[in-house]
Amino acid sequence: MEFSISSRAKNVTFALMILGMVATIVGFFGDNTEHHQRFWSNLLVNGFFFFAISLGALFFLSLQYAAEVAWGTVLKRVFEAVMGYLPVGSAILILFFLAATFGFNHSYEWMDSHHVEHDEILQHKSTYLNPVFFWIRNAVYFTVFILFARAFRKRSLLEDQVGGTELHFKNYRKGATFLVLFAVFSSTLAWDWLMSLEPHWFSTLYGWYVFSGMWVTAIITFIMLTLYLKSKGHLNEVNENHLHDLGKWMFAISFLWSYLWFFQMQLIWYANIPEEVSYYQFRNEHYKFPYYFMFVINFALPMLVLMSRDAKRNYKLLMFVGLVIFFGHWLDVFVMVMPGTVKQHWQFGLLEIGMFLMFLGLFIFVVLRELSKAPLVPKNHPYLEESIHHQF
Repeated sequence: MEFSISSRAKNVTFALMILGMVATIVGFFGDNTEHHQRFWSNLLVNGFFFFAISLGALFFLSLQYAAEVAWGTVLKRVFEAVMGYLPVGSAILILFFLAATFGFNHSYEWMDSHHVEHDEILQHKSTYLNPVFFWIRNAVYFTVFILFARAFRKRSLLEDQVGGTELHFKNYRKGATFLVLFAVFSSTLAWDWLMSLEPHWFSTLYGWYVFSGMWVTAIITFIMLTLYLKSKGHLNEVNENHLHDLGKWMFAISFLWSYLWFFQMQLIWYANIPEEVSYYQFRNEHYKFPYYFMFVINFALPMLVLMSRDAKRNYKLLMFVGLVIFFGHWLDVFVMVMPGTVKQHWQFGLLEIGMFLMFLGLFIFVVLRELSKAPLVPKNHPYLEESIHHQF
C-alpha cells in the first residue's frame, strides 16, 4: 500500500514549525542575558540530536544488510525514511560550523587563535583541533554518510523492479564497508562536534557514549513511526513479533547507554584527575537536576516497564516509553552541549522549547515525505517472505 501525507499530518508539522519559530523569536528577543549564545547552542543541540537519529538509521540499516537480517525487511522503508533526513541535518550542522568558524558564535574556544596563543593545553592539541583539519574531517563525514545513504536507497528502489540477489549482496558488501567507516567516524565526530566544546577535557568512552544515545534514539523513532503507520492502516505485514524485536533493541541499548554513562563518570571520579573531574564537577554544581533526571528517565523507565515480554508487545506502552525516552535523550544532548557553550547561564524557556518544536516539525515532515516516495513494504527482497512470517 502506498503512503501519502494527509493534510492533517502536514498541518500538524507546519503548526509545530510555525509555533516553534514564534516561540524561538519571542524567547530570543525576550531574554536580555546570553540570548545570542543560547540561540546558537540550541541550534547545535537540536541540529545534532535530529541528525544523530538519521545517522543512527543509516547505521542500523547497514547493520541489517551486513548481518543479513530477515526480520527487519518489512521495516526497511521506515529505516530509509528516517535516514532521508541526513541531507537536511547535514546542512543545518554545516551552517552552525560556518558560524563558529567565522566568529558568529563562540562555541569552540580552539577556533579562536588569540585564545589558543594563551592556552598551553590547546596549543598541544592544535595539530588536531584547528579549523582547517576540522573542515577536512567534516567534509569526509558528510560526504561518506550522504553517499552511502543515497546508494542504499537507490539500490533498494531498484530491487523493487529487478529482484534477484545481485543488489542484495551488493548492499551486504557496502553495509559491511560502512560499518568499518562508521566505527571510526562515530567517535571522531563526537570528539569534534561535542567533546571539543570543553577542549581541556577528554574521555576515551565519549564516542561510545554518544553513539549509544544515537542508536537508541533511532530505535525509538522507528517504533513510534511504525506504530503511527499501523494506526493509519499501513504496514499490515508488521506484526507484534517485529515490534517485540524493536522493543528488545530499545531495552538493550538503553542498558548499554546507562552502562557507559555510569562507568565513564565512575572511572573518572574515582581517578580524581583534576582536568577530567572538572567535567562532572561543573555539571554537579550547575546542571545537577537535568543531568541526573535524564539518567533516571533513560535508565529506570525501560528497566522497570519493558522488562517483561508482554510489555514489549503492548503498543500503547511502547509508544509511551518511547516518547518519554525520546525527550530524555534530547535532554542528554542538551547537557552535553550547554555547559561548554553557555556555561552556568543556561535556562529552559521559550527559546529551548521553540527550537525543539521547530526541529521536530521539520524532522517529521521530511521523514513522512520520504515515506510517501516509495511503497511502504519493499518488493522482490530475497528475505521478504521470511520477514512477513517472522515469529518467535
